Amino acid sequence: MKLNAAAIDQVLQTSVGPTKLPGIVATVCSREATIYEGAFGERLIDSGNTMTLDTVCWIASMTKAITSVCAVQCVEKGLIDLDAPASAVLPELADVQVLTGFNEAGMPTYRAPRRAISLRHLLTHSAGFSYEIWNADIQKLQAALDIPSVTTCRNKALSLPLLFDPGERWEYGINIDWAGKMVEAVSGKTLSAYMHDQLFEPLGMQSTAFRITAAMRERLSAVHLRGSDGSLAAFPFEMPQEPEFEMGGGGLYSTAGDYLKFLRMILNNGQLGGERVLKPESVWALGQNQMGDCRVTPLVAAIPLTNDAEFFPGSTKSWSLAFQVNHEDLATGRPAGGLMWAGLANSYYWIDQKTGIAAVYITQLFPFADHESLPTYLAFEAAVYQGLHA
Repeated sequence: MKLNAAAIDQVLQTSVGPTKLPGIVATVCSREATIYEGAFGERLIDSGNTMTLDTVCWIASMTKAITSVCAVQCVEKGLIDLDAPASAVLPELADVQVLTGFNEAGMPTYRAPRRAISLRHLLTHSAGFSYEIWNADIQKLQAALDIPSVTTCRNKALSLPLLFDPGERWEYGINIDWAGKMVEAVSGKTLSAYMHDQLFEPLGMQSTAFRITAAMRERLSAVHLRGSDGSLAAFPFEMPQEPEFEMGGGGLYSTAGDYLKFLRMILNNGQLGGERVLKPESVWALGQNQMGDCRVTPLVAAIPLTNDAEFFPGSTKSWSLAFQVNHEDLATGRPAGGLMWAGLANSYYWIDQKTGIAAVYITQLFPFADHESLPTYLAFEAAVYQGLHA
């Protein structure tokens, strides 16, 4: 399998600049090998410090798929029941209530949920948890109860109520952070130690971690913020390096090449380089709708660090145990049954089992779904499919 590298290079190179994108790393693989890789622009705008294939980036919610796979491993081992009450593993989840509103004093009011939260609910984002960045009621509750943002990695950040009964609909939120805590509880290891032993070491992902090592920091990209005039500037953001909990929903740093190894493992039904980390039937489940009649809905911005976001508006999308699933063929060329998601600093990926390819695209800037970065990602995806058929 070969690609037209020059055409992909052109899409990415022309997207880098002072009012465009600071830097991009992109890579594509087949089941057998990496078939494209490119790096463009700078790690820090106007620094002369070039983006390289081994540049380390904050992958934010691309962490979720890795944590979800760890949870599925625990299901394989019989350590967690996918559909049993998650409170059997984490008793504190038995006390979570459903938010019903706010009283005259501005304090939240609650009711008991009609059913228990399960790991399946958490992995499919149908438990009822949300994020303040896309929900004003969560912001109001955080202010009333002095609950910090989840990116502080403080345990109190997870003390949020549900917005609805588990299983009723899809709502993006802190679900995978709770799933990560379940992995820790049943394995007896920190999430980072579990990931290292069960995924990173077997797959050769040597530049992926919650804590930025000295070797990783030498290759670290800055995060940028787009101003109202379209210009780019460095944005001083870094995940806590001594966290109270390791954020399974968004705390990892990695490289495009490392993440591609993870995706290639999925393409190869749970193994890579002779190392099996998932059973084939588990990988099959990771590619199927696991949320019944619920469907993925648009993310509506509630803070300036994100734009409104939806991938392929108008197309039907559900969620597996780790990924968004597109139910229809897409304009980029990705067929129905493809898998994807993203990270808050404008990193994106997809997996296409039907065609046998997967790809990673990483930039480092806010707001999410940036008006330059998201279209560039989509153009990159389209160029890959065009290159396959050329």
